[in-house]
Amino acid sequence: MTAPRGIEPGDPAPDFHLPNANPEVGGEALSLGDAIGPNGAIIMFTCNHCPYVVGSEPRIEAMAQRARSEDLGFVGINSNDPVNYESDSWDNMVKRAGRGMSYSYLHDDNQDTARAYGAERTPEFYLLDSSGTVAYRGRLDDSPRDPSHASASDLADAMDDMAAGRSVGRPRTDSIGCSVKWKM
Repeated sequence: MTAPRGIEPGDPAPDFHLPNANPEVGGEALSLGDAIGPNGAIIMFTCNHCPYVVGSEPRIEAMAQRARSEDLGFVGINSNDPVNYESDSWDNMVKRAGRGMSYSYLHDDNQDTARAYGAERTPEFYLLDSSGTVAYRGRLDDSPRDPSHASASDLADAMDDMAAGRSVGRPRTDSIGCSVKWKM
């Protein structure tokens, strides 16, 4: 039996207060309380360069739009080491946000938030209920690089369950993507 990795479904989400590279959406900085909408939130660990994130960008944007339509907050958090991965620097986050990102894009420079959540990959999603409790943790779907091969829609299914007032049928999946780039 393996030990749980970070927070899991049923756990309260750790608070954060992080600067926002997309200040037109949410202001200069956001906390967990700022991110949670009336029905909860989606917290996504992401970055600029991972091919799994890049391949999922249109679907991520669609999820952000759906979240807003269902009164869920939606934020992306970049925790990658910006020194060894220059493409994940603050300046490059601002550039990416400026290309039409409709959600807050937060910078976890010291990686404390990623450690508190136990984030492992990009993209990785945490669906929270309105009290900030994790209802789902894992992947968007089973084919982040190529949507034509997706046969599961795990995050959307979890959102459907939560919106219908049901327990999430599959509250935990393993995310598929690049590893979080930890500082040495």
